[in-house]
Amino acid sequence: METKLVGGMSDEEREVGQGKVLRRITQSGTPFARALHAFVKRDSPEERGEKRLTARGDIDSLPAVYLAAAVLDPLYIFDAGGSILYSNEAADLAFGPVAKSVSLRLKFRAPEMHELVSRVISGEEQSTAINYAERVPVERAYRVVASRIGNDTGLYVLMFKDQSEARRIDRMRADFIANASHELRTPLASVAGFIETLRGPARDDPAARDNFLQIMQNQTQRMARLIDDLLSLSRLEMKPYQKPNVQLDVVALVKGVIESMRHIASENGVDIVSELGDTPLLVAGHSDELVQVFENLLENACKYGSSGERIVVSADQASPMDEVRVTVQDFGPGIPEEHIPRITERFYRVDVETSRTQKGTGLGLSIVKHILTRHDARLSVKSGVGKGAMFMVHFPPVPPSPVGVERA
Repeated sequence: METKLVGGMSDEEREVGQGKVLRRITQSGTPFARALHAFVKRDSPEERGEKRLTARGDIDSLPAVYLAAAVLDPLYIFDAGGSILYSNEAADLAFGPVAKSVSLRLKFRAPEMHELVSRVISGEEQSTAINYAERVPVERAYRVVASRIGNDTGLYVLMFKDQSEARRIDRMRADFIANASHELRTPLASVAGFIETLRGPARDDPAARDNFLQIMQNQTQRMARLIDDLLSLSRLEMKPYQKPNVQLDVVALVKGVIESMRHIASENGVDIVSELGDTPLLVAGHSDELVQVFENLLENACKYGSSGERIVVSADQASPMDEVRVTVQDFGPGIPEEHIPRITERFYRVDVETSRTQKGTGLGLSIVKHILTRHDARLSVKSGVGKGAMFMVHFPPVPPSPVGVERA
């Protein structure tokens, strides 16, 4: 008879092990024990060839294999000696497969895990939980719960709830609040300092007073711009996601944005060159949000690429089934390659002093990225020191039968 090895044990060893577990479980008589009994027995000799039909709504006879298939969290069943008797697919994917009767304490070597297992085995607590982190191959955070199965079965369950995403969001929120507070505190401190000076040494100095009042006005305008961008980002995040169902001509939309931005380009000594052409290119989107995207991209090009004296805006689509690309290219100092992956982060600046001189808030590209994500679009950046910067917006192709076409 051929013996096939599965997960480090033969079929014969698996059947023997299942029999031992089964005898312990049946003593408890709990619903979980009955369900697990059905799961373990599903491939036993007396059950082979039989198909059990579960009556609709009959929870007591529901095979545990159905429940196990629906559980997405890692789960282990272990005995009073701490040996692993069963692991589900999620556990094998998250922590790697285990051989028969491997000690849980060897699988998880952290002292807090050892203490958790010891407490539940000793009977100190029927159910207990801890926070646990895995750092290899990637950092993951879990809430781990250990519980006794039934009464006097000698079996215990260990379940892992992945909290990595929730922790990441909490860190992002804390960082955002810290950065926003810092950005507001700086101009506020400047205004407070000038007010104190005007009430003291500069009280009777008209020239100094006018100079300080101008600086104070600049700082309050900076705070106003920052608050406007924060509110804009907040509105985008709070707005329920609705897939765009209106198709608009992005060429006409961008042409309108170019005309509205020419005064800013003139102030910075930059000429905006349109290479958009007259052929309509349809994308699915909300016109107000897309106007904000291209206003931010053109304003950044005018401010930070002004030394190149010109900006080229173009759009293309290779075929109706290909993406639509809109490119804003400046010929300024460029962006060092190491900064490119982070430029869409909130409050991230390549050059802090230059950004503040140009009245930047550090939120423009973050808003751009957020809007494009809502449109199933993306932003790519190509740049190098002394080579200018090229920002390219990629829109997915639209369906062949548009619901409606909006002209910008």
